[in-house]
Amino acid sequence: MMEAKEGLRTVVGLMSGTSMDGIDAALLRTDGRDRVEALDFLTIPYDDGFRTRLRGCLGGADRSGPVAAVERDLTDAHAGAVRRLLDKAGLAAAAVELIGFHGHTIHHDPDRRLTCQIGDGARLAAVTGIAVVNDFRSADVAVGGQGAPLVPLFHRALAHDLPRPLAVLNIGGVANVSWIGPGSAEGEAEVVACDTGPGNALIDDWVLRHGLGRFDAGGALAASGRVDAVALAALTAHPYFDRPAPKSLDRDAFDPAPVAALSPQDGAATLTAFTAESVARVVSHLPAPPVRWLVCGGGRHNATLMAMLADRLGVPVEPADLVGWDGDALEAQAFGYLAVRSRLGLPLSLPATTGVPVPMRGGLFHPVA
Repeated sequence: MMEAKEGLRTVVGLMSGTSMDGIDAALLRTDGRDRVEALDFLTIPYDDGFRTRLRGCLGGADRSGPVAAVERDLTDAHAGAVRRLLDKAGLAAAAVELIGFHGHTIHHDPDRRLTCQIGDGARLAAVTGIAVVNDFRSADVAVGGQGAPLVPLFHRALAHDLPRPLAVLNIGGVANVSWIGPGSAEGEAEVVACDTGPGNALIDDWVLRHGLGRFDAGGALAASGRVDAVALAALTAHPYFDRPAPKSLDRDAFDPAPVAALSPQDGAATLTAFTAESVARVVSHLPAPPVRWLVCGGGRHNATLMAMLADRLGVPVEPADLVGWDGDALEAQAFGYLAVRSRLGLPLSLPATTGVPVPMRGGLFHPVA
């Protein structure tokens, strides 16, 4: 375990999100508590062939056979991302103390105490020459927590000087919210979190299914369609939305069958409205309505979705970039931050963020051999 000493540690955070776009790699300095300095960032997209192989791993927790080959290639791709990030920043591997390696979630069923992220931490440490922390979610899920979202404590560290109550909404394949309440920067009662519902995944899958690309760029397809009220009502009838926070989802938790007969345009509009409505429905489960929503992740680039969110939430809904954060880098940065917390023996999750019975440590450490 790291010695708890003054000063910031230079770390890399790596994220492969549920949208399966590629690898986000962030370089930062942090003390794992309330100090964060962003240094550099890059994204390396997956090629179509690897994305198809990765998609084929979803839904199971067996790491053998074809999944093992994908895990190896995924790990090596992350090692390549670290090299490129350090080259971009002009740093040697020896200047980096730790890598926070999320891996890629292929199965998440916390109600059965199951979660599986592929990515070989020991191999990544050996290839990069930098110690690695991975497997951030398993300890949380093993004691009955949801294992997600894990970013709220990082959001709290970033938001210490912003008006509250504040909501930080991350829209990846699945969307999640961190509610940060008023008061001091310490204290479990000040942060509440959960997955709100679908993010980009259903929209991306719809666009891909219709041969129109990998995602709805800027929300243009949705903007050209009309929301089908009947289909939207069927989608939002899912019992997940009545459950209190904290709660979490698998990428494929929702059946898009209600939009199956719609045109590509109307289906995109309806699925986009479904994401916005899902976010709006979480407000009743928060301790107080947020005065502002800051949006990070790929979904903030979807102008149609952002407009729908503003309409449904009735308060400012803005890209996180407006307060000086890099909305594309935040999730990768968070896992660098959580890696430091793991080495310091600090909690990664709280009862109000994942439903664990007590503040929960986590992560597995892989030193350089």
